Amino acid sequence: MVENEAVLPDSVLQDSQRTDETDFDPAMAKSILLVDDSIVLRDRLALAFQERGFRVAVAGNYDDAVHVFSIEATDLAVLDLRMPGKPGLALLQELREMSPRTKFLILSGFGSIATAIDAIRLGATNFLPKPADADDILNAFARGGSDVEIPDAEEEIAVPTLARAEWEHIHRILADCGGNISEAARRLGIHRRSLQRKLRKRAP
Repeated sequence: MVENEAVLPDSVLQDSQRTDETDFDPAMAKSILLVDDSIVLRDRLALAFQERGFRVAVAGNYDDAVHVFSIEATDLAVLDLRMPGKPGLALLQELREMSPRTKFLILSGFGSIATAIDAIRLGATNFLPKPADADDILNAFARGGSDVEIPDAEEEIAVPTLARAEWEHIHRILADCGGNISEAARRLGIHRRSLQRKLRKRAP
């Protein structure tokens, strides 16, 4: 669940509200696009939304998402911030041009406040850190962009290290492989023993 709720600056909220004035009400949504390169997360969310009566479309990257969305736009769209190829913010801009009425949410494993503000200014309804389930996502759509935490000017924004990014990538690939170390090592392009050593380390 999302913690540490706060209020966005008025300038950001006004930008978001102007783009939302004629948009679709999330409470009336019947369809959703899920874009994430993690097959495990994508399938889990897809099943959860299908059980809630949504028509669900899925994609694993920018190009696939644009193709799927061009066939039939959805009421809601959840976009992963970081994935192979173009990032989630670029996809957000493209899909908003294709369907201004769609509500967008950016999902990220890295809680960058600067990126959250960028997402809201580019037209996202909200920015949600991982892990998140279907209820978290629907609640974030309902709340809008008024609960993204903004630190004081003198407060430093935590930036994930390369070691942390590598650790999360390895574990995401391993999850996609169903825990099969040999297959994960093949996808990562490293020796099985090297992967085992990395897996024994704690998260940075």
